[in-house]
Amino acid sequence: MELTLSIPALLFPAISLTMLAYNARYLAIAALIRSLHSKYEESASEPVLQQVRKLRKRLTIIKNMQAVAIVSFLLAVITMFLIYIEKGFWANIVFGVSLLALMVSLILSLIEVQLSTKALSIQLKSIGTKK
Repeated sequence: MELTLSIPALLFPAISLTMLAYNARYLAIAALIRSLHSKYEESASEPVLQQVRKLRKRLTIIKNMQAVAIVSFLLAVITMFLIYIEKGFWANIVFGVSLLALMVSLILSLIEVQLSTKALSIQLKSIGTKK
């Protein structure tokens, strides 16, 4: 299969939308951290502390998701340049790495969603014990 300029260009909207989703997650977590910070200062409860720990992990994962997605985007652009200067062999390799980076970003996203679910279960557990 011959790699043309349009193939790596197809990644642009996918990566852009992915970055928007990651940024929305980041902003939601930042708002939650601000809220939990004031709750923790009022009463240093264990469920709040557990949530903060999960949020730290999630922030790290989101930072890595964004970084790897940016690398994928950059490699897609480099691929297009390599196609333009007719370096097909290198364009194929760089494009493959770009796709791998996008896959890593999506796997990190899956892990972050799992942590998010665990954090919600902590919140629900603390609500369930207040009966």
